[in-house]
Amino acid sequence: MVNFDEFGPEKILEVFDQKTGMHGFTVIDNTSLGPAKGGIRMTPSVTIDEVAKLARTMTWKCSLADLPFGGGKSGIVADPKKISLEQKMAIINAFSTAIKPICPSKYIAAPDINTSEKEMEEFVRANGSFRSATGKPSTLCVAPGVKCGIPHEYGSTGFGVAHSTLVAIEHLKMNIKRTTIAIEGYGNVGAFAAEYLDAFGAKIISVSDSKGCAYNKDGLDMEKLSKIKKDTGSVTNYKPASIITNEKLFELNVDIIIPSAVPDVINKGNVDKLKCKIVVEAANIPTTPEIEEKMHKNGILVVPDFVANAGGVISSYAEYKGENPARMFQMVEKKIRKNTKLVLEESKKNKVKPRDAAMEIAVNRVRKATTRENE
Repeated sequence: MVNFDEFGPEKILEVFDQKTGMHGFTVIDNTSLGPAKGGIRMTPSVTIDEVAKLARTMTWKCSLADLPFGGGKSGIVADPKKISLEQKMAIINAFSTAIKPICPSKYIAAPDINTSEKEMEEFVRANGSFRSATGKPSTLCVAPGVKCGIPHEYGSTGFGVAHSTLVAIEHLKMNIKRTTIAIEGYGNVGAFAAEYLDAFGAKIISVSDSKGCAYNKDGLDMEKLSKIKKDTGSVTNYKPASIITNEKLFELNVDIIIPSAVPDVINKGNVDKLKCKIVVEAANIPTTPEIEEKMHKNGILVVPDFVANAGGVISSYAEYKGENPARMFQMVEKKIRKNTKLVLEESKKNKVKPRDAAMEIAVNRVRKATTRENE
């Protein structure tokens, strides 16, 4: 059941198209700061309740990132494995057409589970406005070299995670060149975070994917690792390295652990085995509030997910404004560094865990914007 409070949701739209069988919904949680921003996920089990919770998360993420966006999310009930690409695009087209009255004035779409830059291209073509979605192909331009799409494959989220990690290192007065890091999940986020942190001077000693975990206490060569992953499909083929289980990654004697893949990987079974000083949450919900509290009490600095992984939505804002990729990366670096520093300083000052500090900042920004609207 959707929970309503002072912040929203403001609107819930459920749409259906008889010809394509499209059944979808959009939740506009809050637009006090600007039009609602959030991706479109396509799964056979997606529900309005699920989408409403994700829309609320986007409200706080956009607020904390200090963007003129509110929070929103969409879901389309369909199984991409059981339909053709042509059928999938027809469904996206029908969904875009159905929500056109609120998009892009109140809602701006983006990729999510089972949707990518190609789906966003179809969405934009059906809507008629270049600004109706972000995460579009770089080849989709209003004019050559002007206002082009910036797909998530540029690695903006991982780039932001790397800079958020740098701020955490600086906060604890550590030296990046003497810092060891383990990264859980070598996907679009983890791989880019590893690449940038390696370039900054950190030593990446362990990386995992779905098939296992490569560990070398002397450090992994990121260029070599990337090639092996691409050529063989797994980091476990990297040599020289010890191949350990993904669970063992969280027991390594490292300075920083960056969970970058699935939820709930830090849990009651391994939280007391952590030896790191910092956890940077690149993945969404890699642990629970209770376990995060436990880490805080154990003296581990935890950079929350909606602080560390906001690079993607900042990239979306850059695309929405019509910026080029170079300007986008500058914007991600500036905002991620500023907001991570603010959260960690407020956490230290008020003696609360970083998530509590981050939520207070995000909520206050939305509340102030709502008050101004009502004056």
